[in-house]
Amino acid sequence: MGKLAVGALRAVLGVVLVGTVLVQGGMVWALVAKPDDGALPLTAFRVITILGMAAAQVALGCVWRLVAMVRRGTVFSHAAFRYVDGVIGAITAVSLLWFTVTAVNAPGQRDDPGVTVIMAGIGLAILGVALVVLVLRMLLAQAVARDGEAARMQAELDEVI
Repeated sequence: MGKLAVGALRAVLGVVLVGTVLVQGGMVWALVAKPDDGALPLTAFRVITILGMAAAQVALGCVWRLVAMVRRGTVFSHAAFRYVDGVIGAITAVSLLWFTVTAVNAPGQRDDPGVTVIMAGIGLAILGVALVVLVLRMLLAQAVARDGEAARMQAELDEVI
């Protein structure tokens, strides 16, 4: 991964992190400053937003660490699995939070249940992204195993020579 790509990705991750912190701060402020303003669904949406931003921040931190590992050439190691698992967990959490949003929003959509179906479909799509990352984790596991096997074979070859 080139320096330009790493720098661009880190800039994007930094901007998104600042954005999520600002949204979280706004939601916390809204919960604290205007407690009577929020009816039950609005308060629930605010709490879900705060939790969703936290999950996004976990994913951002894990991707940041993975980019650092790619830059150092150490991504094909067992240490990378912790960060990939963090991304999978964060995406799964966001999916579950989205299903919660769908459930909280559903009573208000009795006249137009298609909105709830579409929202549930979006939740499934988010869960699908977690499954894609899980498949990529399996590919990483294969690459780490092959890298270890290649290193072992190289050591054996070095002994023979």
